[in-house]
Amino acid sequence: MSERVPAGPAAFLIRDVNLIDGHGGPGRPGLAVVVDRRRIAWVGPAESAPSFPAHAIVHGAGRSLLPGLINSHVHLSADAGPDFTRQIVSDSLPLAALKSATTAALTLRTGVTSVRDCGAADGVVIEVAKGIDDGLIPGPRVRAAGRVITMTGGHGHFIGREADGVDGVRAATRAELKAGAHFIKAMATGGVLTSGVDPGNTALVQEELAVAAQEAHNAGRKITVHAIGNQGIKNALRAGVDSIEHGIRLDDEALELAVARGAYLVPTLLAVSSIVTAGTGAGMPPWVHEKAAREAERHRESFVAAVRSGLKIAAGTDAGTPYNPHTDLVRELELMVRYGLTPPEVIRAATRDAAENMDVLHDTGTVDVGKLADLVLVEGDPAADIGALARIRLVVKDGRIVHESAGAGEGARAGESARAGGGAHVGEAS
Repeated sequence: MSERVPAGPAAFLIRDVNLIDGHGGPGRPGLAVVVDRRRIAWVGPAESAPSFPAHAIVHGAGRSLLPGLINSHVHLSADAGPDFTRQIVSDSLPLAALKSATTAALTLRTGVTSVRDCGAADGVVIEVAKGIDDGLIPGPRVRAAGRVITMTGGHGHFIGREADGVDGVRAATRAELKAGAHFIKAMATGGVLTSGVDPGNTALVQEELAVAAQEAHNAGRKITVHAIGNQGIKNALRAGVDSIEHGIRLDDEALELAVARGAYLVPTLLAVSSIVTAGTGAGMPPWVHEKAAREAERHRESFVAAVRSGLKIAAGTDAGTPYNPHTDLVRELELMVRYGLTPPEVIRAATRDAAENMDVLHDTGTVDVGKLADLVLVEGDPAADIGALARIRLVVKDGRIVHESAGAGEGARAGESARAGGGAHVGEAS
């Protein structure tokens, strides 16, 4: 007799899959997973799986099951057009909310069930996150920074709260926490997408970053920093931040600091390469392309050095920046493989490690009993070919089937109630 597990409304079985659990190892074929009441209720060999009626079984032969993917750096209110600044500044708040809802829905269909939004004007994405949590609109789980903390006239000031000096930065950080920020994002250097700002220049100094980190941690939140220039990266690490976004000019000292302090790097390789590949014209300000072109080779070299150093890496794309759509996480993962990580390591960077960096590992990021059922079923084996992650067959978020591709196969429509969020009881496992 097969093992008994509780089966509630909308419970279903995914069987005969190659399970890649997010912990960093290769796939394990011939396994099955029971989803029940939003969570993973059972994991084990398919031959020992609990019994379910045919309509509540997803057949996964030839496919791999993974944790839902996580994009650690997005801007949901940005539409990946050629002029990031102009779009953000010109969009009204209602339009920004509509664009955020649209990009969130597109993101979910690609198997990305959680994202970290790293800055938007007027806290719009904090409100969109509430709408998703309340079931008003479809989308991934969103953790949003709200407005970034930047110096007066600094990088991202158009999506930022400008602040100067220790007291000013402390007040700005507290204000963002009051506004509902899930984490704090601060600017340690200049950047590519702000006019008149050099990416290598230091912005908020170490003392300012330290009070932002202190206030975030006092509130039980994490802090990440935009940091391209070398000195700014070191300032941020010495200030006690939890992760570095971009990290384009890492040197040995910065890498040693990051490894010693357990910080994460979110490399966003697509952010620069998409701009360089697109070239000039088509509405992109020439200075954006010029700055990106200067950073491209250093970006690749820095990532290679980070891989060799053992620095913890979480996958993120900077989605929404020029020519960098919200549907392209797999392209980022392919670049990470090209520049030194193995496919299983990249999968871990986009699941377990991204969840830890996002502070949701207690609920998601791995396929383990008791965790939320955020899952993606793909054709093939991404632990051997990372491109298989683009062949989505099924997306599950919070135990509900939220997307099925054509050709998902017999039994993939497991439990209409699993999508509707209620409905008939599928029967006790027996």
